[in-house]
Amino acid sequence: MSHQISAYGSWKSPITSDLIVAASISLGGVTLDGEDIYWLEGRPQEKGRNVLVKLNPDGTTTDITPAPFNVRTRVHEYGGGSYLIVAGIIYFCNFADQRIYRQTADSLPQPLTPENSCRYADLILDQFGNRLICVCEDHSQKDREPVNSIVSIDVDTGEIKTLVSGDDFYTSPRLSANGSRLAWISWNHPNMPWDSSFLSVADINNLYLSNIRVIAGGENKSVCEPRWSVDEQLYFTSDRNDFWNFYCFNHDEQIEPVLEPIEAEFAYPHWVFGLSNYGFASESQIICSYTKDGRWHLGSIDTVNREFQEIITDDTNISSLQVRESKIVFIGGSFTEVTAVISLDLVTGMREILKSSSNLTISSDYFSIPEMLAFPTSQGLTAYAWYYPPKNPDYTAPNGELPPLLVKSHGGPTAAATSSLSLRVQYWTSRGFGYLDVNYGGSTGYGRQYRQRLLGNWGIVDVEDCINGAKYLVNQGLVDGERLAISGGSAGGYTTLAALTFHDTFKAGASYYGVSDLEVLATDTHKFESRYLDKLVGRYPEEKEIYYQRSPIHFTSQLSCPVIFFQGLEDQVVPPNQAEMMVEALKAKGLPVAYVPFAGEQHGFRQAESIKRALDAEFYFYSRLFGFTPADNLEPVEIK
Repeated sequence: MSHQISAYGSWKSPITSDLIVAASISLGGVTLDGEDIYWLEGRPQEKGRNVLVKLNPDGTTTDITPAPFNVRTRVHEYGGGSYLIVAGIIYFCNFADQRIYRQTADSLPQPLTPENSCRYADLILDQFGNRLICVCEDHSQKDREPVNSIVSIDVDTGEIKTLVSGDDFYTSPRLSANGSRLAWISWNHPNMPWDSSFLSVADINNLYLSNIRVIAGGENKSVCEPRWSVDEQLYFTSDRNDFWNFYCFNHDEQIEPVLEPIEAEFAYPHWVFGLSNYGFASESQIICSYTKDGRWHLGSIDTVNREFQEIITDDTNISSLQVRESKIVFIGGSFTEVTAVISLDLVTGMREILKSSSNLTISSDYFSIPEMLAFPTSQGLTAYAWYYPPKNPDYTAPNGELPPLLVKSHGGPTAAATSSLSLRVQYWTSRGFGYLDVNYGGSTGYGRQYRQRLLGNWGIVDVEDCINGAKYLVNQGLVDGERLAISGGSAGGYTTLAALTFHDTFKAGASYYGVSDLEVLATDTHKFESRYLDKLVGRYPEEKEIYYQRSPIHFTSQLSCPVIFFQGLEDQVVPPNQAEMMVEALKAKGLPVAYVPFAGEQHGFRQAESIKRALDAEFYFYSRLFGFTPADNLEPVEIK
């Protein structure tokens, strides 16, 4: 094959923004109901509407959710756990009014809960009491923060009664198989659920709970994903020994480890409701997903003999795992496969893609395969990242030219870079960029101690790790040290702005709904994260000076490179004024700056036109700064 010689950044790629948004959806929320399989599809082409989809026995799919219904809850603003299906009856939270609706596959949705200021999530069915049990977030009192609780909802009358209240937050109400006991997780300000949380159990009778006791968790311990086995033992994960490993609340009401401690995480932070990383194949077998060394795996646990075995699969990112005897269904993806709903028969090994997140048929020759890097960072520590080198079979760069690098700082910041095929990443690498997706200190997947590197150090550790990752690639002779850019969304946007303001490593950057003023974030955000910064930065207002010193908005005089901002105008997590203040400051200084606002978008872009515009605009911005000519005919961005 002949290769055209062309500068990095100017390569023509079949992975266009039009194709990405035209053929891509998001997938999540897999549920098994008897032999039926359901999942949620987030469709950019329908302005981000979340649709419940059913897989039919003949292999076709049916949309269950009629327009304009949108299956999405706003509890904690991040949502999750937005629907439940039992014996063909569907209960779901509708985004527009946050009411719970009831329907079947062949009937229209009917409202179950009244029109009010309550939001619901994490639904389970108490068949013994003919009621839903779920998390409720009450926004009726405008002069105070919302009130969270666990409630029951009569499935015939819609009558709502409070079962558990008093803590700031609740998640994961789970009923034992015989309906006699309820378990749940709770936590209080200023903790996040991965800092310190509590697992409680109570006896449940009619509409009342008794014998309530905390059985696990506590200060500097977190618990995740409680689940009752068929023999009435309660399993959960806890990081009491650094990594989120499995434990069991047994018949003697004692806590015991299910396995000897493993340096792997069998859970994911409770950013959203409805997480599912394991299930029971039988009374003595757990099928689970876990992350180790930056990628996800499947495993099997023999709970009697305390034995663990990996289930070999090419999938490197696994979520929403559902188990039915020897068959499992999950959301998976690999280095060369986009995210998909996948079924796997554990007996035969047969793997089937039930629904792909993209219908694109592009040769894998265009896909850059990432390498997991462990690189030295500040204080003699090691940090981690996935590095994607430029890759396009049709082009080579001129001799002696090194590629520009885009460093990605993920959101959260207690989240992680994933390793499954992302067409948005390949958009960059197939045009001639290197791409470094950094799991900076504070990221999930490397144990509690690694997560806690960020405590009191947000804006320092994450920034230094992104800088040191870029410098590592420069020192290896892999990228051009004069063409380094950094980009991130939300918390990653703050890392981006802090790196650009307080350091001079990067020559350009892009902030997606990023934080520029920590003090504004501390005083003007939603309840779930309203005290998050107490741990990441310091107590507010007692340590107000730290907030000032780490806020890029106050130090624009130190900023000497161009920045482009992308912002949803309905964002409740990071309000638009964060970006707008920064843009005005940069304009006043005379630095090149671009601002691209999106009406109708919240925290994270869900509409096709927004996703396309942001991707192309960021690429265009760098082309003007790094001196290459894009092969695509891109809509220009006004650079002030």
